[in-house]
Amino acid sequence: MARVTLADDATTRFSRRVNDYVKYRPGYPDELASVLRRRVAYQEQSVIADVGSGTGISTRFFLDRGNLVYAVEPNQDMRSAAEEWLGSYSRFRSIAARAEATTLADSSVDLVVAAQAFHWFDAEAARREFLRILRPGGHVVIFWNERKSDASPLLEGYEALLLEHSQDYARVAVRYALAEKRMAHFFGSDRWGTEALPNQQQLDLDGLIGRALSSSYVPLANQPNHQAFLDGLRALFAEHAVNGRVNFEYATRVFWGRLAAQP
Repeated sequence: MARVTLADDATTRFSRRVNDYVKYRPGYPDELASVLRRRVAYQEQSVIADVGSGTGISTRFFLDRGNLVYAVEPNQDMRSAAEEWLGSYSRFRSIAARAEATTLADSSVDLVVAAQAFHWFDAEAARREFLRILRPGGHVVIFWNERKSDASPLLEGYEALLLEHSQDYARVAVRYALAEKRMAHFFGSDRWGTEALPNQQQLDLDGLIGRALSSSYVPLANQPNHQAFLDGLRALFAEHAVNGRVNFEYATRVFWGRLAAQP
């Protein structure tokens, strides 16, 4: 049986999960824009490189606020989904490229953002590339939705299912560990900060299953433990659903700053 591992190319890791990713991944809270206005002088006129833009969830967040957004994504399936979803936005630019080589011009953007993608980058190579494409005084903002694994009995049960049935979860999860230490090294200066914003989804059973299958470490139909995981997930939903829905809680973790010339 096929198995997804961290040795797989990160640019193809989500290809079989695009539909679930588009339908069931959470967006970002409106408060994020307020944080960016305070912290990095974000405004509607800012030109943004959304690096590792995936299916366009973060890209749309900025397009809806009037920004010109270069959505840089190497995975063809995810990029195509974003183009179909966001093609009507006149300020949307789809770029087939990686974080480490965006193809954007020197000093061409005011803000580089990476949402739910930074942990897949070659951090040092991406850092050099971000310095190249940023205009003088430009900022980098890295953010992601972090599931609150101990916030409720439902989420505790979900975490236990992943640990029991996913062959890959522990190794992926470690990429989110020690976030502050990794960001201090990445920004290479004391000119960075962090904040956590509350976020949540209300999911019916199909939504819970789709949300799970959008994660690269959850076993797919042809992988070990797929059926056992789904059986456990359905039992978890039956135990905790209220009026046919469960609450999936997140902290949207936000890191911002300017890159020092040397890390």
